[in-house]
Amino acid sequence: MSLAVKICGLSTRETLDAALDAGADMVGFVFFPPSPRHIAPETARELGRQVHGRAQKVALTVDADDATLAALVEALQPHILQLHGHETPARVAEIRRRFGREVMKALPVERASDLAILPDYATVADRILFDARPPKGATRPGGLGAVFDWHLLENLDLKLPFMVSGGLHAGNVAEAVRLTRAHGVDISSGVERAPGVKDVEMIRKFIRAARASQDASQELTVR
Repeated sequence: MSLAVKICGLSTRETLDAALDAGADMVGFVFFPPSPRHIAPETARELGRQVHGRAQKVALTVDADDATLAALVEALQPHILQLHGHETPARVAEIRRRFGREVMKALPVERASDLAILPDYATVADRILFDARPPKGATRPGGLGAVFDWHLLENLDLKLPFMVSGGLHAGNVAEAVRLTRAHGVDISSGVERAPGVKDVEMIRKFIRAARASQDASQELTVR
């Protein structure tokens, strides 16, 4: 299985094109007002049309209600709904059924005990995203540039595809892939020059590094 590379929090035509031209498999758009990466449905509609089938479109939401989800689904026509809040397994299943989209549930990780809830979500989600647990008092659940201990996922036995996020950048993505054997990597703040401001060259550099990490991992497996 090839490594899926997701660039999240895109908000401009220029940076979206950079991600697509560099070969991103998924492009993420944030629908959460406290985030500096939040976009309105009208912007999402415009950017969504720009994708032209070159990557999967991912809509990131945080504890969104059905009306909010319906509006963004209509505007963006996402392939995947990324649920990054406190959605229960029952809510994940309901959203998947109601909107007919693949669902990726983000789970915060800080210690081994955080993985105890994984089996409950693995039965209702299509994908799992492991992200660093935000500090107390944080205004948003992700995109904070924090790294968690990847060794916690080292011997993970999960049938679903899963991605790793949190503090990734071009310099550490190879180590993250090597330790976790994740099916994908997800980056936002690691390709920004300021909160919410993506950098075209950083996007290109990260995708190159992610692809190289997969090649290195496959070479080690063959040996």
